[in-house]
Amino acid sequence: MTSRKASSSLRLALAIVCALPLLAACSTWRDYVPDMRRFGVYKLDINQGNYITQDMVDKLREGQNKQQVRLILGTPLVVSAFRDSRWDYVYEYTRQGKVVEQRKFFVYFTDDKLARWEGDELPVSAAQLNRIAADRALAPEAGAGEKSAWERFLDVFRGGNR
Repeated sequence: MTSRKASSSLRLALAIVCALPLLAACSTWRDYVPDMRRFGVYKLDINQGNYITQDMVDKLREGQNKQQVRLILGTPLVVSAFRDSRWDYVYEYTRQGKVVEQRKFFVYFTDDKLARWEGDELPVSAAQLNRIAADRALAPEAGAGEKSAWERFLDVFRGGNR
């Protein structure tokens, strides 16, 4: 009878030990298992519209003509026949059918001269992004001279901090 109790308690302990890692992984289940609704359907990543950066906007000056603005920002996505004094630059990035990024930028003209502009916050230029990436790559890692957790654990058994 005692061997049955020991055997059942051993099975229970083994089941708990096996179940714990599985239960801990429930939070990441959707990250690793494909969604059945998307099975077999591939959706392209789509960039639509005008990708405008802050360095492009920095080149704008009041009083520029429409041709100069077109050279700086490119051809606008929307030019209304009813509203010739406003150009709309719209950008949208879609990944797997979901909109990831969307920006709008508007340019206003008075007497065919640039009067003002407004819009969403714009990304920094590609050159600026490259400088930031280079700075991060060349910077020393945080805690490079520190001991790892494993080394500190071993120090306890070695007899002190070396």
